[in-house]
Order: sequence, then structure tokens, then C-alpha cells
Amino acid sequence: MNIEELENFCLSLPAVTEDVKWDNDLVFSVGEKMFCVTSLEPPLKVSFKVPDHDFDELSSRDGFMPAPYLARAKWVLVIQPEKLKKKEWEFLVRQSYELVKMKLTRQMRKDLGIDK
Repeated sequence: MNIEELENFCLSLPAVTEDVKWDNDLVFSVGEKMFCVTSLEPPLKVSFKVPDHDFDELSSRDGFMPAPYLARAKWVLVIQPEKLKKKEWEFLVRQSYELVKMKLTRQMRKDLGIDK
């Protein structure tokens, strides 16, 4: 997956916003809570939240590592994006989106039109 494909996928999810933070990172958020961060300059590196029970396995997987500054919140950093197929990318990013979305208040989810 390249940065354009990642951007298109993230923006296809309901109520997602994007902005640039820290001068050089493209951040995707839901309800002002980030769920995916990518570098704007090559090489492509992408961080996202994973379930607590998957963190150790994923962060030690080839091509992954604990995300700097965010590992304590169970975020991983993909340092070799070619290790993942498109379906894996979509699954992991959507999973991060869902994890973050479910931490939003019920009222915020309702206001965003994403309350199930």
C-alpha cells in the first residue's frame, strides 16, 4: 500500500478527518482521536492502534516494531509496508479505527453519526 491508497482507505471510513501534525506526519482521526499516522516523506512508515492482546505478537513481527511514544497505548509502527498485503492493511487500519471509535463517548459517536 502506498500513501495515496492509505489516505483513500482511511477517508472512506465514516467521520474521518485528516491533518498534518508535527510538521511531517499525516494523521487520520475519528472524533478528534487519531487512529492512524503516516510519514509524509519516504520511506513510508505507518502507526496504528492494535488490541492489547495482539500488541506483543505484532510488535515483534518482521517489519513491525512498537510505535515510538505510543507503544504504551498499544500502537505499532510498520517499518516495512511491503510485508503486508492490501487486505491485511485494510484489516489492521479498520481495526484501529474501531478501537478508537469505541472509546469515544456515546454522545460523540451519535453526533458524528457513527453510533451503532
